[in-house]
Amino acid sequence: MKRDHYLPLAQQPLGGTRIGVADAAGAERVREDSPALEVMTDLRRVPAATVAAETSLADANHIMKLRGVRLLLVVDGQREVVGVITTADLLGERPVRVAQSRGGRVNDLEVGHVMTPLADMEAVYLSDIVKAEVGHVVATLRRSGRQHALVIERGADGRNVIRGILSASQIARQVGVAIEGTEIPRTFAEIEAAVAA
Repeated sequence: MKRDHYLPLAQQPLGGTRIGVADAAGAERVREDSPALEVMTDLRRVPAATVAAETSLADANHIMKLRGVRLLLVVDGQREVVGVITTADLLGERPVRVAQSRGGRVNDLEVGHVMTPLADMEAVYLSDIVKAEVGHVVATLRRSGRQHALVIERGADGRNVIRGILSASQIARQVGVAIEGTEIPRTFAEIEAAVAA
């Protein structure tokens, strides 16, 4: 690709001017009847946050903080997804129970010890998300009792690939609800109640 045909954009000096920050509150909020694609993290546009099963729990937690996510896809050496690990998995009681059952310490555990294996998960097809509304996503998360849902599509080679992630906390942010603690509103009634409070 030839780069010499790109001209630089005009820049404006900012000395002596007062500049504010655009307020996202002025943007149109996601509603129950908004297209579901508006709340899906598209892994073709945002690199997937991944971690190896051999990673320590402390390092996985650090990766989540750096990436600003609450879910990591756990991958093997061939980048095949073998499970997921969430903030709740890392900071909940699961590590303590697993450490006790193994006769060890929490600090000795790896992601693979506390992750949710792919075989224990469900996913939604992208073709259904394309036709759905945000209310359908909220109902799906509520029924599953999970904070996240994976979105899959069939690749050109006929294999399923994870195309996106749906997150209750992302939906709450896009609806305009401040998230405090780990309990996140999962229904629009809960979201509306949180907004009114």
